[in-house]
Amino acid sequence: MTGAYPVLHVGRVRPTRPWARTYRGTPASVPEARRFVGELLAGCPARETLMTCVSELCTNAIVHTASGRGGVFTVEVDCPRDGVARVAVTDDGGPSVPAAGRPHLMAEGGRGLAMVASCTSRWGFREAYPGRTVWAEACWPVAVPSPGRRDKVTVRPLQFPPPGGAA
Repeated sequence: MTGAYPVLHVGRVRPTRPWARTYRGTPASVPEARRFVGELLAGCPARETLMTCVSELCTNAIVHTASGRGGVFTVEVDCPRDGVARVAVTDDGGPSVPAAGRPHLMAEGGRGLAMVASCTSRWGFREAYPGRTVWAEACWPVAVPSPGRRDKVTVRPLQFPPPGGAA
């Protein structure tokens, strides 16, 4: 254990180009996108968190943007460096900017981005003409050998995507 966080000896996640898949802007596409993320992140410590986030981001694309009115949305999965995984959803554009607000206790919605913000390391959005990309990133501790020590850290590398998984 290091500090307050356990070190997960899961190995190096090599930097990758993002994997992407485009879906129709219908509610039936949300579980498909969730499966896509789950398959790519098999073995990743942040898998469940990012699967939950992608469900929320896809649902928001369908409900709040042109993606849900006959359009599409694209899901990207990326592991940019050791201990970091990111999901992103690019939609067809809408009138409002994504914001994690403070929902009314009796409201039926409005909690999704607040949940994404609370369970990930960072989240944000960027313009992607004509739409917008909303992303969430999760981090986890990785083993780092001490400087000057010859001890070798033995780890099993994570493979994204897993052999035979989605690409």
